[in-house]
Amino acid sequence: MIPLKDDNPTQNKPIVRNYIIAACVIIFFMQLINPSYKTGELFYSYGLIPSVLTGLDQLPQDLYVIPASMTILTSMFMHGGFMHLIGNMLYMWIFADNIEDDLGKGKFLIFYILSGVGAALAQVFMDVNSQVPMIGASGAIGGVLGAYLISYPHSKVLVLIPLGFFSQIIKIKALYVLGFWFVLQFINSSLSSGTGGGVAYAAHIGGFISGIILLLIFKNKNKKIIKEKDIYKGPWEQ
Repeated sequence: MIPLKDDNPTQNKPIVRNYIIAACVIIFFMQLINPSYKTGELFYSYGLIPSVLTGLDQLPQDLYVIPASMTILTSMFMHGGFMHLIGNMLYMWIFADNIEDDLGKGKFLIFYILSGVGAALAQVFMDVNSQVPMIGASGAIGGVLGAYLISYPHSKVLVLIPLGFFSQIIKIKALYVLGFWFVLQFINSSLSSGTGGGVAYAAHIGGFISGIILLLIFKNKNKKIIKEKDIYKGPWEQ
């Protein structure tokens, strides 16, 4: 399922979401013009490497640019290719505006960064000896998805379902779209193996769970989640 849009309007312009997307896009194009992008050295300098973060290994001097702890942040804004970037930014565009609307700009920025930290630590915990750099915003975006699932489970999401030569576009509850995404991370994680680069499924899972926990800490206590039965009540007219 590929989400295309949701039917969940916001009251405020999602400025932080837009800045984060812009930052990811700008940084990606900066990567492309860097000579070390094609060789992969750029990812070792700014990507998160579990064994380096835990102090088990250290980078060669010519690749050491920033402290290992800082790569938790820098890795969130890097992407390996166009499809990696587009996929992450699509989810960010669709789901992050409502969470920013709920939390407010300042809290949302903190929420996003901490979700990314939670995602990174989950990936490190899964394999502290890994020397493969991790990059991408999907861990932090996983936090957004977790928060959206808790706050708006009954909102409808327009999704594209590829069916071989044919495709179908339908509306599905966010509960099923995001629930399916979360379960899929577990399935793919159990099926994946090897020490080479791939998809950091543990980071996705860790970010998703971090987002749920952080939402419970940050959310406005006066706001209530709209129950499904209330959606079908008729509106007041004036």
